[in-house]
Amino acid sequence: MQAIRSILVVIEPEHSESLALKRAKLIAGVTQAHLHLLVGDPKHDHNGMLGVLKAALVADGYSVTTEQAWNQSLHQTIIDVQQAEGCGLVVKQHYQDNPLKKALLTPDDWKLLRECPTPVLLVKTSGSWRDKVILAAIDVGNSDGEHRHLHNTIIDYGYDIASLAKAHLHVISAHPSPMLSSADPTFQLKETIEARYREQCRAFQAEFDIDDDHLHIEEGPADVLIPFMVHKLQAAVTVIGTVARSGLSGALIGNTAEVVLDKVESDVLVLKPQEIEDHLEELAQH
Repeated sequence: MQAIRSILVVIEPEHSESLALKRAKLIAGVTQAHLHLLVGDPKHDHNGMLGVLKAALVADGYSVTTEQAWNQSLHQTIIDVQQAEGCGLVVKQHYQDNPLKKALLTPDDWKLLRECPTPVLLVKTSGSWRDKVILAAIDVGNSDGEHRHLHNTIIDYGYDIASLAKAHLHVISAHPSPMLSSADPTFQLKETIEARYREQCRAFQAEFDIDDDHLHIEEGPADVLIPFMVHKLQAAVTVIGTVARSGLSGALIGNTAEVVLDKVESDVLVLKPQEIEDHLEELAQH
């Protein structure tokens, strides 16, 4: 987070109180990042409003540029501008889609999470992050190289946000229910499953100084446990990874980050494995 030099802030003209801009200002205030304000609209001219916002931000000491653009859809416009400006973070306010519309159409924010090559912060709340809990959600059951690297990135960002906001980092990982039919005796008992998951957390606990009280290994599906824990801890930000599945596999399997998005009462920062970011970067440049 500290290394981000430029933040793309999506401004939605019909919502006068921009939670995305409020969050981006807080981050830029600490990291000195540049703010690039974007309105995606093919129909109306918003340059006057962008000029007013820019003048106020410059007067407050921020480095700011503004742009109005459109390319087929909002998520595509955001990705185009992110690429052109080299922004290391996209900040956008999240508005919940109604369930029927979501069943028929992939929500725009889901498409953004799947296709944007950089971290995306979807803002849902207006409260301060200060002294609150930052919840990093990982899946230690997947311990291949790609997932391990993603876990470290998630905890790294969580740790960074907690440091920036003078907040407290907690980590959660869901584990499967015991299966008596499992060939591995570890997975036949709840206690042995939890012990194995805790063992796999030792390295990052030592690296990031996370004690057992701040580590939550719980039984159940991640998309149920994460919102439960966010509510229980009153977390201000949930940091989560996605493998950016799209197409049929995305529709059938679903991404935990997408499912969790409407369920949690917090802002959500979504990260991807480096390999997927690199692949999406290539696609975006073509």
